[in-house]
Amino acid sequence: MPKLKTNKAANKRYGYTAKGKVKRTTSNGRHLLANKTKRQKMSRKTNTYADKTCEATIKKLLPYGK
Repeated sequence: MPKLKTNKAANKRYGYTAKGKVKRTTSNGRHLLANKTKRQKMSRKTNTYADKTCEATIKKLLPYGK
């Protein structure tokens, strides 16, 4: 079988943990930070897990992991 191509957009947004879960970065951290409170900015998690319903699709886009 030929090699599968990795989707480059998904490669930049998602990754795998050691146990195989799909991790992603959270939103609301790039711009418009002057309007947000300190609590909003500090409580923002840098990494979270992708939703279970999307996990199968993401694994097809990243066939060899990241």
